[in-house]
Formats: sequence, C-alpha cells, structure tokens
Amino acid sequence: MQKNWWQKEVFYQIYPASFKDANNDGIGDLRGIIQMLPRLKQLGITTIWLSPIYQSPMVDNGYDISDYQAIDSRFGTMADFDELMEVTKRLGLKVILDLVINHTSDQHVWFQSAIKSPTSPYRDFYIIRRGAHGNPPNNWRSNFGKGSSWTLLPGSQDEYYHHVFSKQQPDLNWENPALRKRIYQMINWWLAKGVAGFRIDAITFIKKDQDFASISPDGVDGLGKVKRKAENRPGIEKFLAELNTATFKPANAVTVGEASGVSYDQLGQFIGKKGYFSMIFDFHYADIDIASGSEWYRRVKWTPTDLRRAIFKSQLAIQNVGWGANFFENHDQPRSIDKYIQTPVYRNEIGAKALALLYFNLRGCPFIYQGQELGVTNARRDSITMFNDLSSHDNYDRAIEEGYSASEALAFVNARSRDNARLPYPWDDSVNQGFNQGAKPWITPKQSHDRVNWQSEQLDSNSVWHFYQSLIKLRQISNLSQDLIVGDFRPITCDCDQVIAYQRGRRVQVYVNLSAKRLLLTLPNGRPRLNNYAHYRLNTLEPYQAILFEVNSNE
Repeated sequence: MQKNWWQKEVFYQIYPASFKDANNDGIGDLRGIIQMLPRLKQLGITTIWLSPIYQSPMVDNGYDISDYQAIDSRFGTMADFDELMEVTKRLGLKVILDLVINHTSDQHVWFQSAIKSPTSPYRDFYIIRRGAHGNPPNNWRSNFGKGSSWTLLPGSQDEYYHHVFSKQQPDLNWENPALRKRIYQMINWWLAKGVAGFRIDAITFIKKDQDFASISPDGVDGLGKVKRKAENRPGIEKFLAELNTATFKPANAVTVGEASGVSYDQLGQFIGKKGYFSMIFDFHYADIDIASGSEWYRRVKWTPTDLRRAIFKSQLAIQNVGWGANFFENHDQPRSIDKYIQTPVYRNEIGAKALALLYFNLRGCPFIYQGQELGVTNARRDSITMFNDLSSHDNYDRAIEEGYSASEALAFVNARSRDNARLPYPWDDSVNQGFNQGAKPWITPKQSHDRVNWQSEQLDSNSVWHFYQSLIKLRQISNLSQDLIVGDFRPITCDCDQVIAYQRGRRVQVYVNLSAKRLLLTLPNGRPRLNNYAHYRLNTLEPYQAILFEVNSNE
C-alpha cells in the first residue's frame, strides 16, 4: 500500500545551463525553466529536480559550490527562484534541489578563510594533513581519474588538502560537529523556502578512513582508488542518521541519495523504515558497460541476460526493504539509447520507447532526464579539445597513461562523456534548436541535421514524447495505477535470453525484446496497453519490441 506522498511522484531532472536560455546569453536559466514549465506539466511529470543553481565558479558545472545560499548570476536571481517556486505550486508541481555536501568550491568563503590563516576555525571545516618528504600524505587517487586526491595547500610547503573529486572541490571534514551544524542550518533554510526535498550528491564519500594510510596501487601511476578509503566507510551511519534527524525527517522531505558503494545487504540502513533516505539510485545496471564508474577505459561486453539479472537483482533487493529510484539517464550518464540499444539501426524511436517501457514500469519512482523523453542520442566529437567535461579530459589522459592509443581513448570518452547529457535541449528546428535566440551556447549543440526536437514530436502522435506521456498517464491515472505504483515486482521466466519480462501487481506484465531478432515465445493472454510497434503478432516480439499487457482483467 502507498504510505508516503513521494511514492506517486514522477521526477524530471533539469540541467539548468542546458534547458532553456531566456536572456540569450548562451546559458540556460531559471526564467527559461519558468517559461517551459507548462510543457513539463503537459508531459505529466509531478516533480522537477534542478541540478545545482547555487553560486559557483563552474569548474564542475555547479557541483563546486562557492555559496550555498545564493543563486549563481548565470541562472538568475533569488527572486527568479522564488517565482519559480510560485509557478510550480500553481501548476501542481514540486521542486527538489541538488544537495552537494561532500565538498565545496575552493572559492567558498570557508576555504578561502582556511588558507589565509593557520588559526582560522574554518581550517577544521576541511581535511588538511601534512605530507611526507615532499609528497602527499598518502597514495590515494582522485575519483576524477588522474592524479592524487591531495593538493598542496596554497601558501604552504608541506600541508595538503583532500579532494575526492577535482582539486577545485576540497572535501568537507564531517568529523567536525561545527561543520555539520552549518550544513544542517543551510538545508533547513532551503526547506523553509518550500523545496520538497533533495537529491544528495556523492553522499557516501563524506566519511574517510581516519588512518589516512596508503593502499596497494591499482594503476601504473602507483596510486590507488580513493574509493577504497573514502566511500561508504564504517562510521558513515552516524553522520547520515544525524543528517536525517536534523533536517529531512522533521520536514517530511523526499530524499534521493546518490549512494555509490552501498551493497544490497546494507539497503535497509539506507532506505528501510528507519533509513537515512526515501530512496537511493542504484548504479549496478546504469554502469553495466564499464568495470569502474571512474575509469571509462575499463569497458565491459554485456548481454541482455546480464542486464536482466542486474535489474532483477536490484528490484528484488530494494523491494525487500524500501523504495527505489529508477533511471536510465542523468547528468553523469551517456544517453541510454547509445548504451543499451546494441544494434545501431534501432537507436531511434523504436529503441527509445523499448527502454522507456522497460525502466519506467519498474517498482519505485521513475526519473526522466531532460531530452530522454524525446529519444535524444549521444553526439560524437572528433577531438578531445571539443569536450567541456572535466572528467572527460581526465579519463582521456588516464587511458593514454594506461597504454591506449589516442583514437581508443577518444572512443572511450565519446561513449561515456557527461557532455552527452549536457547539450542544449532541442526545442525546435530554429537556430540552436530553440535553446535561445542565437547566442553561442556554453557548450556546442548537437548537429543541426538532427531532427529530434520537442516541436516535431508534438506534431507526431507516435513520437517518443507522446509515448512517455502515455506511460505517465497509465501509471498515474488509469485502472492500472495501483499495480504500477505500489504493486510488487516479480520476475517472469522467459526462454529467450534476449527478453526482459516482469510482472507488477496482479494485472501488469511487461515484455521487452533487447535484440534485433524477431522472437517466437509464449506471451500472456492479455490486452496490450502500450506497444512501441503499431502492431502485435500473437506470441511474437519484433526486434526491440516492448509491450505492456493488462492481464487478469476479469478479476
């Protein structure tokens, strides 16, 4: 049974810099989002998630925050944000923000104070340690792929500050109660402004092993992954429980943790009845194509059977203790069509709809990333200089360092770059695809010959956009809503290795063919409610055909 208000939500992630540029300065903004809110309402989503809009030097596109309680001028003003909140309320929509509390920008006043004076109380807001013999305190490697996770403190000869990610993102010292108190005050300030909750970035990195010991190297650089000493470490439970008690729980806020490194046997602690969060993202099937989320050159050849096992394992483990956050795309992932549709000719509306039907009807809240509802694909670049993304450059350099050729390294980055998800949203076929009135966008748009855009899909009743709208209506306002929102997830055994099939509740069965072959198999004796093909042949699935059946309709 539905117990929490957020279980019925359909989330839509907006990457503000790339959504809609209202003032024609090349960067998307809050007024652009306000302008397009009616179109999101028309799609049927209920909650928007804004990637960071806080003041930032934008070294990591806003995930390096220099002031938690200010809107970056690129996006507008606090008055614009307040208007956004008013408009969403009128439309019956909710807003959640990205919460980045593992680290700040090196331009944050706390860090600037810390480096100016050895006696500053803000020194203990960060992790600062002495090096040894002119070297960093240990051999931990930054999570962005290349180099140490320690950087020499400005003005110092032997003191280093720690950063899991880039050197411009110094880690906060969660061992310090004074730091934690300031973080909680900031979170409650935003909750008082009416936000419905948060997506919490990189939250499992807030606890570091306090021995700060070196580890066995796992690369030719003599360094070891920082994850081994700073991801979901013992003692993190104290911080997460306190965070929830001091902020989220009293406000009945929805929280979605980016909780990498959490094993399935730990899920109860994170999303159980007394868990720290409402739900967490599970990356096991999102990262099925790589052996490590931070090392894109470690490619993995996977099959539909591998994907089925990963999804089923995730769904059953989460169902056993709590609620899931289901996604195929976000701001850190490449476009799902290029990742999961292994036959290039089906990287079109057929493939996009197949993936939509597959993931959207899993148990938990569905998350749509901007452009996913159009079937947007990756954009190939011919030189590493064409990439904006910090981690793309780091991964390119790391692949070269590991012995791959320049062309191989570029292929890894093209397949995995975060820039793939960060291109301007294609609204129409005008200049810059309607993102703005012609100013050069902050990131190079996709090729102009790409005909996928919002306007063209409005005119086509069979478009990917209309398919997503139908998925949302079926989940939210149909006779199958109860099954699709709170119905149990049950795997369906199928003789075809290329098919992923499952049941929701008593009346929904989903069958998805993830191959370019026409397959003959036993399909349910039920009514097809959604189908990514115009036809349905009895006991046959066409290449990449996906069907949602209503079964047991007479009960």
